[in-house]
Amino acid sequence: MIMKKCGVESVAIIVTWYQDRYNSTEIRETFRTPSDSSVRHVIRKAHEYGMKVMLKPHIDLISDEGCNRSDIGFNTSDKWDSWFASYMSFITHYTRMARDEDVEFFCVGTELTFASRQENFWRDSVIREVRKLFKGQITYAANWDEYKDVKFWDLLDYVGIDAYFPLAQKSNATSDEIVSGWKNWLAEIEAFQRKIKKPVIFTESGYCSAGTASSKPWEDALKTMPNTSLQKECYKALIETFWDKPWFFGIYWWAWNTYPQSGGENNSSFTPQNKPAMEYLKTAYCRPLARKPTFISYSEPALENQELIDKLSVEAANREARGGFGTGNIGFTGELARRKSGFDHR
Repeated sequence: MIMKKCGVESVAIIVTWYQDRYNSTEIRETFRTPSDSSVRHVIRKAHEYGMKVMLKPHIDLISDEGCNRSDIGFNTSDKWDSWFASYMSFITHYTRMARDEDVEFFCVGTELTFASRQENFWRDSVIREVRKLFKGQITYAANWDEYKDVKFWDLLDYVGIDAYFPLAQKSNATSDEIVSGWKNWLAEIEAFQRKIKKPVIFTESGYCSAGTASSKPWEDALKTMPNTSLQKECYKALIETFWDKPWFFGIYWWAWNTYPQSGGENNSSFTPQNKPAMEYLKTAYCRPLARKPTFISYSEPALENQELIDKLSVEAANREARGGFGTGNIGFTGELARRKSGFDHR
């Protein structure tokens, strides 16, 4: 195991199955879905490098323009039952993989805003079965505008939020405007956490390096003018807002591509790779954590942590070249180094 002075200590591995439309009842693998052997390979490599793993299965829609997984829903109980059966097959497949590979964290669902209202299904079927199969810690990844409506947090270890909160009303916001934009959201999350009494983890957060990063952080901005400094300021504001909160467990950043050369100053995508946001993260992750006196001091330079992720990226890219990963992005995401030993809230 490689001991790290600071930095990323956990990766989220995203695996995606698909359904045709928001009202289709069959969830299935496609050519875009990474093979089981590829997913297992990357889990083992992450563990080999001394990193923890969250396995985070996703559902995407194939041909429903204008809709996404949050819209999945039905108007008859028969259709709900058919979809539930398909979902159980999907989620237990990866639960067994997580169990067999000694994965530390498992996500039982992601951004299923309409479907998450079916409380009994999650309580009596999904979470109950996942708990039977998997002894690690579990969460659900609720969208930023969904998490307060989820009714089954009491059965999970963490409140998981995909934290794409809008921080400004306009594009290209200033640093002060971005910091100020977190104030109301922070108060809302703190109040909710006091009520639920569970630690909070940002199961996803991230910003494209474009002018819309502060106003519409959920939007892909591949075809817009890059603004890498704004991306960095958004990263900085989030970390500065949440770093010292005792109830806050960490952040999984969206997204780290499987190619180490990804990103760069002329790239407006979500990845921080080879951008000012990456340089900021290396600095932020190396700050001392006063609440963690047993934090390991390691003599290697801070860059080692980026090198670790690059090694994982190369491993994934090599695997992809052999036919393992269809899309070239398995959703490596880095978590803020905040974990305490024995931190268990079940």
